[in-house]
Amino acid sequence: MILMNDFKAESIELQQAMQSAVERVLASGWYILGKELESFEEQWANICGTKYGIGVGNGMDAIEISLRALGIGVGDEVITTPMTAFATVLAIIRAGATPVLADIDSSTALLDPLSVQRCISPKTRALLLVHLYGQVRCMNEWKVLCDDNNIILLEDCAQAHLAAWQGRMAGSFGAAGAYSFYPTKNLGAAGDAGLLITNEIEVATKAKYIRNYGQSERYHHPEIGLNSRLDEIQAAILSERLKWLSGFTDAKGVRL
Repeated sequence: MILMNDFKAESIELQQAMQSAVERVLASGWYILGKELESFEEQWANICGTKYGIGVGNGMDAIEISLRALGIGVGDEVITTPMTAFATVLAIIRAGATPVLADIDSSTALLDPLSVQRCISPKTRALLLVHLYGQVRCMNEWKVLCDDNNIILLEDCAQAHLAAWQGRMAGSFGAAGAYSFYPTKNLGAAGDAGLLITNEIEVATKAKYIRNYGQSERYHHPEIGLNSRLDEIQAAILSERLKWLSGFTDAKGVRL
């Protein structure tokens, strides 16, 4: 039997590097919000062409925290696709907003712009695109649609690691882009992990508060936050796996 996701076989080449990464963290004695996380956040933001990367506990939290950092919540509507993992919609609900499901284009399984246009209402605050199967398409048109209707563009990039449109990386088009590093992803951790990217300092700052109990500094909590931090071991492992991502992605594309 050939497994669709054989993590053991996939990690053989990376085993020594991953073990060294774990040992490095254990030797440091620093397991949360440390240098490994800072390094990975910076690396991923640089790859995506954005100013900031904020590591969080998982991909769903990356979406929720992005929404909350942008002030989207109760009374707001967020248009997205029904052709996605349930976590996409659940993140909208957890942020307090109402998901509105537009129809898809049957040829791509991505959102249909005409259906999205019909779904826009006075309560619409954001459009959450999902780059399903790594498809990043028509981003100029999506940005125009959002700008014309004064709504915020967000991106769910859980399946779009290294995917790009006209040389620009997924997640860099909107106010924020959310990534998952679940083990089945092209860039997968050895557990749960996520990250959001943004070019907006206000969004980055607020997201850092929200991921850590809403804390801006010790004993000061200006936001109602979560406990959603990408830990040092996962960050170290992701940094090692990142060195292999380009070759792995190319090889996977050839096999497909």
